[in-house]
Amino acid sequence: MSETAIFEKLAIIGAGMIGSSVAQAARLTGAVNRIVMTDRCDSVLREANALSLADDYTQDAAEAVVGADLVMLAVPVGAMGVAAETILPFMRSGAILSDVGSVKGDVLSTLDPLVPGDIHLIPGHPVAGTEKSGPSAGIQDLFDGRWCILTPPPGADQSAVEKLSAFWERLGSKVETMDAAHHDRVLAITSHLPHLIAYNIVGTASDLEEVTRSEVIKYSAGGFRDFTRIAASDPVMWRDVFLTNKEAVLEMLGRFTEDLTALQRAIRWGEGESLEKLFSRTRDIRTRIIDAGQDEDVVDFGRHHTDSEGKEIE
Repeated sequence: MSETAIFEKLAIIGAGMIGSSVAQAARLTGAVNRIVMTDRCDSVLREANALSLADDYTQDAAEAVVGADLVMLAVPVGAMGVAAETILPFMRSGAILSDVGSVKGDVLSTLDPLVPGDIHLIPGHPVAGTEKSGPSAGIQDLFDGRWCILTPPPGADQSAVEKLSAFWERLGSKVETMDAAHHDRVLAITSHLPHLIAYNIVGTASDLEEVTRSEVIKYSAGGFRDFTRIAASDPVMWRDVFLTNKEAVLEMLGRFTEDLTALQRAIRWGEGESLEKLFSRTRDIRTRIIDAGQDEDVVDFGRHHTDSEGKEIE
């Protein structure tokens, strides 16, 4: 017997990878009865339609949210304000407005003054994703076993928070609530800074005069290859992330720079014991990430390999 839907109508603003994944997971789990998807780009919307991601499609975001009891903003953080101004006059009283952005302080400060008292603003961040973009990059089980962080503002309606939590749990997520500022500091070190480093390392390799670009590509070992993977992430999305979470990112970048200087000194002066101690500590962190179910303990940086017949190699 199928579970009762949590929401009657879900409107997804933005048909990218996360929006697509939300739609697929919501349909698969029966979390909603009806899905409407909107995107400003006609070709993107046509692609979403071809994939049967939703029940209805429209380029008119205001039209999409009419009657929806859950509206999900799946647009770059820098576009949240404009999107909200477009849809808020057409949202039904009592509806929940949420998002999937990886910065929460800026989203909250931007949207909170715009949202009327009869709409429940509950920002959210599913901590999952890939470097791919577009509707076809969506994955129906993307959120299975992954965390979704909700950052409701002070005084948020608790029943609305619980209902949104139930929605994400139905999609497979483990849900936690926290203060928006704390979220941004945590994600600055676990996600934003690693992406910044990846962008920088790949750019540095590309600029090296004594190493040709063909050699960089030809001899890419696992480490550099994985840097290129996250450096291939959506440039618009990450531009907005760094600009809207700059205080936390700069704080973590400063700490990283200090630690990097200490590491440089240890290498320069041959301090092998210090290096081994650091590497042992960081190896332990990797083990704990695997034990927590946030990655798989398989070779080649967690990538699956198949034989010529498409069967997975153990």
